[in-house]
Amino acid sequence: MQQVLDILKLAHRGGIEPSMDLLHQKEQSIPGSINYHIRRYFAQHPWVADDAGMMVYHYNEKRPSDNFLELRFCTTGNKYCYDKSCSFCEKQPTNCQGQQATVDVFTFHFSSTFLNQFTHNVKLSNRKDEVLAFKHPNAFTKVFPICNKKRNVLDALLNHSYTGALENIFINAKIHELLLYSLDCLVDEKEEGFTCKFLEDEYSRNGIYSARDILLQHIGDPITIKELSRKVAMNECYLKKGFKEIFGTTIFDFYQQQRMEHAKYLLYEKALSVTDVSALLGYSSISHFSAAFKKHTGLKPCDLLK
Repeated sequence: MQQVLDILKLAHRGGIEPSMDLLHQKEQSIPGSINYHIRRYFAQHPWVADDAGMMVYHYNEKRPSDNFLELRFCTTGNKYCYDKSCSFCEKQPTNCQGQQATVDVFTFHFSSTFLNQFTHNVKLSNRKDEVLAFKHPNAFTKVFPICNKKRNVLDALLNHSYTGALENIFINAKIHELLLYSLDCLVDEKEEGFTCKFLEDEYSRNGIYSARDILLQHIGDPITIKELSRKVAMNECYLKKGFKEIFGTTIFDFYQQQRMEHAKYLLYEKALSVTDVSALLGYSSISHFSAAFKKHTGLKPCDLLK
């Protein structure tokens, strides 16, 4: 249950509402490989949250059998109907009076045995490979926004109509997709040979990683570099130089790229208006948002509206 609380805390703005009713849950375990759990909640009070994702790398050098990788996600905006044969949902879901808006929580557990198959006879050349092979020497937790690719997979897991053996094939395929897209969020972070000498200290490197995670948590609530440096207790100059060396981009460019990816999802998948997306991402005017969006995507925001 702690995994659920962790991802809910991350997603919810201002703490967890105490009154969360469990509407539905599904769990499946494949010995030696994948275990997944989907929980669908109804929040009795208004729930203001961002879709959120989390990767947890559990590593114990002395007990390799305990190693595993975990993915956790929280999404909002879907609806759940108790009646699986509801004629209203089949014809026009929006007219169903029995539907309830949900807060959906997903946890996926990948054993080391399952993941090692992907690195057999593979030269470990980057951090993603090291994680899959459990050769990365330190346990970690990484937070990331849910891009439209991951959101599409999660929605498919909630809304598919497969049963029996075909359901197993479908679930297996989608979980592999989700693992791939989540690993794409791992940046190949350097851990030796730093140009900035202060990064040779593990505490300083962790400060840079924390800064990245804080930026991802503030996609809709812009934070200044000054505020960010205070949160991670690091000099602004060191923060900017360290971020550029570890992640290969500036703080501003990284943050803008993440905002624009989220904007694309809100416009195309959620069909929100340009005005609403601009406000949700913290822009002071629609024109500023439109200019930033076109600079990063080459498209006008209205081009993505359905």
